[in-house]
Amino acid sequence: MYLLGYDIGSSSVKAALVEIDGGRTVGVVKYPETEMAIHAPHPDWAEQDPDDWWDNVCKATRRLLQSHNIDPATIEGIGIAYQMHGLVLADKEMRPLRPSIIWCDSRAVEIGNQAFEKIGRTACLRSLLNSPGNFTASKLRWVQENEPELYNRAFKFMLPGDYIALRLTGRAATTISGLSEGILWDFQENSLSEDVLGHYGIDRALAPEIVPTCGLQGRLTEEAARATGLAPGTPVAYRAGDQPNNALSLNTLHPGEVAATGGTSGVVYGVVDKLIYDDDSRVNSFAHVNHTPEQPRIGVLLCINGAGIQYSWAKHQVAGKELDYGEMERLAASVPVGAEGLSVLPFGNGAERMLNNRTVGGHIQHLQFNRHQRPHLFRAALEGVAFAFVYGMNILKEMGLDVNQIRVGNDNLFQSAVFSSTISTLMDCRIELYETTGAVGAAKAAGFGAGCYGSLEEALQQATVVEAFEPRPDKEPYQEAYSRWEKALEAAMRS
Repeated sequence: MYLLGYDIGSSSVKAALVEIDGGRTVGVVKYPETEMAIHAPHPDWAEQDPDDWWDNVCKATRRLLQSHNIDPATIEGIGIAYQMHGLVLADKEMRPLRPSIIWCDSRAVEIGNQAFEKIGRTACLRSLLNSPGNFTASKLRWVQENEPELYNRAFKFMLPGDYIALRLTGRAATTISGLSEGILWDFQENSLSEDVLGHYGIDRALAPEIVPTCGLQGRLTEEAARATGLAPGTPVAYRAGDQPNNALSLNTLHPGEVAATGGTSGVVYGVVDKLIYDDDSRVNSFAHVNHTPEQPRIGVLLCINGAGIQYSWAKHQVAGKELDYGEMERLAASVPVGAEGLSVLPFGNGAERMLNNRTVGGHIQHLQFNRHQRPHLFRAALEGVAFAFVYGMNILKEMGLDVNQIRVGNDNLFQSAVFSSTISTLMDCRIELYETTGAVGAAKAAGFGAGCYGSLEEALQQATVVEAFEPRPDKEPYQEAYSRWEKALEAAMRS
């Protein structure tokens, strides 16, 4: 018997099949094999068609079932992880009214800033644990202000994972964890935030019903079964945003545990047992997958928009087709720490929360035409993202989070020794790589939600460490390179 998990990213959809007994991963597929397009009709906008996600879910599922010759009737539960903070607006027929405004879209920054002041900074931080910022609620307000005819046709707003669950089950629903990531959940009242809804003039009826993060959320319809190749009636038993889900995948469930990922965006995610927030709102606090009002589990999330997407840019625009990522890593490792004075700021993917929602842009600093070659640029690009992680982790340390050990998946930037050693050395922490993915974690969590396991801990206990990075003894060149990078960032933020 098996479990099926999805990870609905902005680059691709991953689907994973896991055996219930023993937790062995049978297979993982990605669709499409090339990255999905992100459309930017205006500067700092980012949109995707929700039905493209659904189409890729169907294709990935069929490929997974066929390649492993799996009887759909043997799948006991489905879990969904998804790109956070997006907005899907649906009509009464539950069809999208417009492209989704996704996580890296910056159009609603000023709307959120104004709401923070109007509702009150203290009230927002105490109840929402965040400012309204550039999150789902503020994006919904943007549609209300700028596309009123379309907004008036809306029946429900959803997060990206809610839309995929809708297509699977026919049921429009969301979770407390999801509402908290949209800055729509009041932690003091344990309900939808009347302050946010009232300030933005959002009708409460637009919100979907609330279902448990782990538990029965609906069953596959006949239509969805035909589209995916799955069996009708299969339970959808888990959904969560990709970063809480990544932490879950790495068995990061309890206070004091820290997970990270270096995908299109970079994230560090630490779990605490109290309603904690950053006074300057540079990091965010959300309900973790196992949060309850009686036993709070809050994920403190540092997000860096410009992470893997910056290194992907270097791959496509500088390395080209002749070099793969493995060769880029070899070349990066061939030049000294600090790339002989070259620094890269990776902030070219929209507003950065940890920089107080500034849109700094990407920068290449101190480029010398007679000295620097492609290996220097590759190393500086990796170090630039690593330095951005370190900059953000120092904020977490100011809040009292312990960053002595970090758990990461074995499928992103942390596979790079240049990248991981830079962070490990500067933060004086051990980094452990686990053989798991977000789709695998979603599958296992669905096993708990469907009653196949007695607890999340039981579902996740099979993850194994495949590699670890320890701090390098020669810290001085890393510290010098980071100091130079930080000065470049300060200069860019003043300009």
